[in-house]
Amino acid sequence: MGVTYKYFGAPDGATAARVPISMRPEELGGDELGMGGMFTKIKPETMAAMVLTGIEGIPLHKVPPLELVVLHPDYAVVRLPMTVVDPLRGVGEESVGAAAFIWSTVPDRGGPRDAFNVYQLLHEWQDFSNRLHEAGHQPYCLVWP
Repeated sequence: MGVTYKYFGAPDGATAARVPISMRPEELGGDELGMGGMFTKIKPETMAAMVLTGIEGIPLHKVPPLELVVLHPDYAVVRLPMTVVDPLRGVGEESVGAAAFIWSTVPDRGGPRDAFNVYQLLHEWQDFSNRLHEAGHQPYCLVWP
């Protein structure tokens, strides 16, 4: 069993800290804070690096760190920098495709990923970043085993 990451939007850290953590991912429903959230096995650090290096061209060593909001023995809530979701709002198909190709060639623990799957993931993140922007929310991630 691996770690589950639940990305969601919240107006501030205090609201994000109140995410219902006693529920399992399948019980959360994806909209507990009024934002359609996303479940994934992709770490927030990986998403941050992929967007900032693949789309923004920022060197990996300059990717800003995540901010810890809550650390509990059973879970954690981290805030992602807005620079991770904002660049996705204005990019076109060509940039998304190029970033997906670049990311698909980077080996991770599971080996390189299929570029089309990465492309679909980036489109999900594009939709997520648009919803965050419209709601005036910041991106957070609930992490639990």
